[in-house]
Amino acid sequence: MSAAGIRRPQRTTTTEQAYQSILAAILDGTIPADAPLRLQDLSQSLGMSMMPIREAIRQLEAIGVVEIEPHRGARVRAVSADDLEDTYLTRITLEGILVRRAAARFDTAAEEEARKALDDQQKALETGDAAAAREAHERFHHGIYRAAGSMWLFRSIAPTWHNSERYRASSTADAQIVLSRCKDHEQILQACVDGQPEKAQEALQQHLLATVAALDPEVAQRLARAVGADS
Repeated sequence: MSAAGIRRPQRTTTTEQAYQSILAAILDGTIPADAPLRLQDLSQSLGMSMMPIREAIRQLEAIGVVEIEPHRGARVRAVSADDLEDTYLTRITLEGILVRRAAARFDTAAEEEARKALDDQQKALETGDAAAAREAHERFHHGIYRAAGSMWLFRSIAPTWHNSERYRASSTADAQIVLSRCKDHEQILQACVDGQPEKAQEALQQHLLATVAALDPEVAQRLARAVGADS
């Protein structure tokens, strides 16, 4: 594993900056699944001491994207079909609840925030800025989920969101898939604007299932059966 592709943070003094830089590199595949996380390599790439990096790795373990093994060190958690299925089943369940609640109370401010995120994502995609596109994508979904008005439900989605981004990154190289997912976003948003909770939940579910189908059709079929979307 080479850590040379990690973006340096603007300032190199805090654990939070190390955390965000390493997390971004894991999510976009710069540091691939099952790769070791060597403190010395990361220290050199990020231009900071090992202490904040060590703490950042502990925090990344807490959200489930890193594993720390005694006497062997840390590595990015491996990916698998079972993990993909479990991750997206959890997302469909939790985020489905959030988007239903959001659609029932969506307001103009939430709509403006969501549309701004979609515009930013489109501009980033057009310029090839994958990091900015990923950030805008997260801002779109999370803006809708915050509109649900449930702090604890919203907080609960973070681990599976981050883990799913590791899988989603591999599908964003296909322009047709990206275009289709952008259309999904418009459907989710419109259902929220129209105050249609069931339609919003269905649109989100189909959006997530389509993402999985692009990665592993068999897993997508099992997920569809599990959530009753194959009828």
